[in-house]
Amino acid sequence: MDNILGTINGNAYTIGDSLLELSYLIAALLFVYGLKMLSHPATARRGNLWAAGGMGLAMITTLLLHKNADGQGIQLMNMIIIILFIALGSVIGWIVARKVKMTAMPQLVSLYNASGGAASMLVALLEYPNAIAGDTGSILVTVLGLVIGAVAFSGSVIAWGKLDGRVGDIMKPFMTYLNLFLLLATIALSIFIIVSPNPPAELLWAIYALTALSIIYGIMFVMPIGGADMPVVISLLNALTGIAAAMAGFIYDNQAMILGGILVGAAGMILTLLMCKAMNRSLLNVIVGSFGGGAAGAGSEGDKTVKEISLSDAAVLLSYSQKVYIVPGYGLAVAQAQHLCHELDTLLSGKGVEVKYAIHPVAGRMPGHMNVLLAEADVPYDKLVEMDDANNEMPNTDVVMVIGANDVVNPAAENDPASPIYGMPIIKVLEAKNVIVMKRSMAAGYAAIPNNLFYHPKNSMLFGDAKSSLQKLVAEIKNL
Repeated sequence: MDNILGTINGNAYTIGDSLLELSYLIAALLFVYGLKMLSHPATARRGNLWAAGGMGLAMITTLLLHKNADGQGIQLMNMIIIILFIALGSVIGWIVARKVKMTAMPQLVSLYNASGGAASMLVALLEYPNAIAGDTGSILVTVLGLVIGAVAFSGSVIAWGKLDGRVGDIMKPFMTYLNLFLLLATIALSIFIIVSPNPPAELLWAIYALTALSIIYGIMFVMPIGGADMPVVISLLNALTGIAAAMAGFIYDNQAMILGGILVGAAGMILTLLMCKAMNRSLLNVIVGSFGGGAAGAGSEGDKTVKEISLSDAAVLLSYSQKVYIVPGYGLAVAQAQHLCHELDTLLSGKGVEVKYAIHPVAGRMPGHMNVLLAEADVPYDKLVEMDDANNEMPNTDVVMVIGANDVVNPAAENDPASPIYGMPIIKVLEAKNVIVMKRSMAAGYAAIPNNLFYHPKNSMLFGDAKSSLQKLVAEIKNL
């Protein structure tokens, strides 16, 4: 039976082609639906599954229905190899995702970004020799996929190293000029390859040089960026990975890859800009004028008296309050104390205390880190309050407990023009009646900026590991 429906540009169009394109359309709709559901914690898990289902559909139909220019499907041996590697990657991904701790989730996201960038880079390297000399459009998307993929790959590897404490910061004035030189050199070589009339086979030296240059630029681009900016950098690298995937989709004329890449790239870029807004900084300022990790922040001189609070006094203060806000930070994740935090929340709620969580957009090491952390402990979603809404309630709050957070509650952002974080929106804990900061020591946070909140008369320090302190605090409250 002839299944040819017609011809497009002289090429036969079959029922299989129609079904393949239809599956890509359905996959794209599932991507959009899943992305929409990811916008709220209550539906995020289902949204992830719907989007994954869309990708699975696109992969299966591509394996079964894809035809090359000669009308031939994927060879059996190639299909077996593809399925084996998909299975291997799925098993590895499942095991890693199940075993990784919440504190290492940002590192895992960085590695995922790196793998996506590397895949797009390899696709461009493999397909460039097949490009036709003078076909500017094809060469353009190949070069863009190569450059963006290489930058996302190497930059994400460095981001992983920084987050995991394996790579330090290089914050020297010359880095700005070096990165500018590398960027201009990368752009110049890219333009040379795109406009050159020579056959791709004669420009392989240039494409390999461009690959090396892009990888080096990705490394040097992330190296100066300090801890306080890492959530923004992770989001930006995620956007670059999506754009690189879209370029790979253009290379293969694959609608699913194009749409998926565009959605990831657009969502990542929007999130990056929103996080920059949350820090009151431009994206260029984050990349060029980074702070954190090794920067010495300004701190006003004055009374440096530290007031400590005992566990029994903290238990009484919390138990007889009407409204309590908890401000979580990376220290809570490090101590793996989110379940104890929820136990404290439940205990206080049982005593008639209204307990909520104030979530800063850049708390932790990646976008949404605190939301994921607390969701793992089954904290009700309606208790997670965004920064602006939480700030509106601070004047009516009896106690704010800061657990592991530092820079996102630092008053220097509002009253110290010499501080690197001046102008950054913070959670205004000092507007509450009482503040308790739970920390192991007086050390500065990830941005290495002194925090005068610790010395404020409203604040009391509860020293100790968050997990141990919360265990003892819960026990004290139960004994009241």
